[in-house]
Amino acid sequence: MRQPKHTIKIFVSFVFAAAFAIAGISLSATAPSGPVVQVQVPGTVSQTVTHLRRMVSHNGMMVMSELHQGKVLAMTGLHVQSETLFVGNPTVGKKLFSANPGVGLVVPVRVNIFKDANGKTVVSYIPPSKLLQSYGNKKVDRVAMMLDQKLHNMVTMLSR
Repeated sequence: MRQPKHTIKIFVSFVFAAAFAIAGISLSATAPSGPVVQVQVPGTVSQTVTHLRRMVSHNGMMVMSELHQGKVLAMTGLHVQSETLFVGNPTVGKKLFSANPGVGLVVPVRVNIFKDANGKTVVSYIPPSKLLQSYGNKKVDRVAMMLDQKLHNMVTMLSR
């Protein structure tokens, strides 16, 4: 018997929410597009960016671009520590773009590292599966779930 798509999506969402809860990762619905994963990590923003760069490289990915929001916002008089890395893998990107070229809106994946109001360093991202599910493509969904797992593993390691 074939399950309706919405039942499968609900089940998959439940499984990921449970996995994040067990791992101690907090999900907060602060972004309009879905749950944002925010994980407090030890060290400074700069140290975390360095560690994340190394992990990305060791996980077969690369930092494709950076956005230094803190430096840009300093021009307005606002002093925050916030760095965003755009992470991806050209081979994985090829699979996604072959399935639907519109995925360029979502990939490479955006990971933000910032100092919160309490002075704690936080790594934040929206799971790619949440952003890519609207494409309605099974191939894209499979790759997105793999990306979710890679990000989850890296951020979990950073939090230790």
